[in-house]
Amino acid sequence: MLSPENKGTLQTTHLSLLLQALNRLDEPIQGSTYTVPGIWTGKKTPTERVNPSEYYRKIVESILQADISSPKSVGEGDWKRHAIVYNLFVRLTGAFDHDGDGVIGTEPLECGFRETGTLLKAIALLPYIKNLGANTLYLLPLTEIGSECRKGSLGSPYAVRNPHKLDPMLDEPALGLSVEVLLKAFVEAAHLLSIRVVFEFVFRTASIDSSWIAEHPDWFYWLRDDESTRNYGPPGFDQETLNRIFEVVDRHELHNLPAPSESYRHQFIPQPVRVAKHADGALQCSGIDGTPCKIASAFSDWPPDDRQPPWTDVTYLKMHDHEAFNYIAYNTIRMYDRALEAPETFNTPLWEEISGIIPDYQDTYGIDGAMIDMGHALPSLLKKTIVRKARERKPDFAFWDENFDPTPSIRDEGFDAVFGSLPFVIHDIVFIRGLLNYLNKTGVALPFFGTGENHNTPRVCFRYPRQEAGRNHSIFIFTLSAILPAIPFLQSGMELCEWHPVNLGLNFREEDRELYPPEKLPLFSAFGYDWSTSNGLEPLNSYISRVLDIRKRYIDLVLCGDTGSMTIPYVSEPELFAVMRSSGGRTLLFVGNSNIHEQRGGSLEFSMKSAGLTELITGKAYSIADNRLEVSCRAGECLLFELPEVP
Repeated sequence: MLSPENKGTLQTTHLSLLLQALNRLDEPIQGSTYTVPGIWTGKKTPTERVNPSEYYRKIVESILQADISSPKSVGEGDWKRHAIVYNLFVRLTGAFDHDGDGVIGTEPLECGFRETGTLLKAIALLPYIKNLGANTLYLLPLTEIGSECRKGSLGSPYAVRNPHKLDPMLDEPALGLSVEVLLKAFVEAAHLLSIRVVFEFVFRTASIDSSWIAEHPDWFYWLRDDESTRNYGPPGFDQETLNRIFEVVDRHELHNLPAPSESYRHQFIPQPVRVAKHADGALQCSGIDGTPCKIASAFSDWPPDDRQPPWTDVTYLKMHDHEAFNYIAYNTIRMYDRALEAPETFNTPLWEEISGIIPDYQDTYGIDGAMIDMGHALPSLLKKTIVRKARERKPDFAFWDENFDPTPSIRDEGFDAVFGSLPFVIHDIVFIRGLLNYLNKTGVALPFFGTGENHNTPRVCFRYPRQEAGRNHSIFIFTLSAILPAIPFLQSGMELCEWHPVNLGLNFREEDRELYPPEKLPLFSAFGYDWSTSNGLEPLNSYISRVLDIRKRYIDLVLCGDTGSMTIPYVSEPELFAVMRSSGGRTLLFVGNSNIHEQRGGSLEFSMKSAGLTELITGKAYSIADNRLEVSCRAGECLLFELPEVP
């Protein structure tokens, strides 16, 4: 093991505490079984029976012995531009049926280890994630979850009860260590492997039983607790008003925005609200006139006629204190009316509390960045304050915004990347052609995530009855994304061709909502990936690693977002899609078969008469002859070439 003086500036205090706890365990599974997926440790067998304490101890020891001769690679330099992201939902990604009874249990096994994902198992997965080629982890929220109106068996990680406390379900009872110690050990382990850690923070909403309610009722919206609110839901704008809303928002005319009806607004109780806490913890809430009231639950914030089911376990935080806007609607929680730009309307104590959360995590856990959930719905000044306070502590701290448009205004707020619109357009080459032509003309103001899915959208493989077709499409999307001026984004499970949706947030149908209630969705309930690949499909791990290695060799070219750096050449076969990336005297050519069921062949024409080419993924030889390159691609197959300079 490396001595402390050889560890540079990296801390291993809590990882060492974890190792000590594992060393104290004495054969905890005598008389029972505990299996892990073979793929976690590179075994060829689907599963492997292990002693959990020994299994995790060896992995922790190997991480502590990692070669960290260049610790600067973790904390310095322009690492944000070179991020390759693995999106880790700890509770889901680390889940496995360890005792083989066919169920992911929510209670610890007899040996004291959990079957749901934990921070210990997340540490054990770090070498696996590094071998994929990822150098940055993006973790969905790890915070304490509310218990009221909890969805599914575990509740939504977005129903944050206390943003400063962690979800106790992420510990391992066998260890006797707090979840806080395990999270510190996790960040230390990631840093030892030169992997950066980005947490997702939820600032726009809170659970409906938030720990803030008793002391800060003015941070919330309140409903009358009587018959008038029994059917409370989104404001039902008539079609004429909806048309008007879309018209003025499209023109960015955010003054005197149409308000909901008077009957809808009347459901809400004005401040001040009085909250009395009983000995059993129950709250009794009332308006100033004694009218009983309750927290108003949330719903999708845009568009105003969105049909997503209500978000019954969360509420919107009240960012402004203005008597004319004492209701929840698009113009109080996203498209803020200009009347709310006056500083006297700011809910300043709430803003101060929110802007101090990330610094707390920086000081306590040493994280490297933040994804801001619903950043599009936070006041711009608050976002800038959040960014400023975090970067006062760590200048190269990364900020990502859950925003779909990589605009200069988001960049000017201090953000390094946005989620972007790629998952919504990349499934159709007509739409992706339009997006890339647009970006070629305008340039890329801000990097976006290169992916076809995230936890709120359908998985790529969810779209296809034939799983092989889904695998083919995953190859096409990943390879194309890897050569765009984007941040490669691996939704955990993507490499396994996982198809089961995590959540039904965006682009799902009503029949999907009937088939997948919260009890069947991993965002809310215990669930595990098919880590043993019983679906018969070969995982994409090796392919992902090869493509990311190629991307690294051409990184300056790929990251160039200048106008004219991305062109779409003509291919004789319409289903073969090609993109040329050019910068610094080098040109990279992508050709991919968008038909995920059948092979397609075609030709591209060039100004050069002849040239020998080597396909970068397979090493196969090709040639340009008589100004033409002939290619043939299997379903979903992609080719990458470096083109020679034309004399």
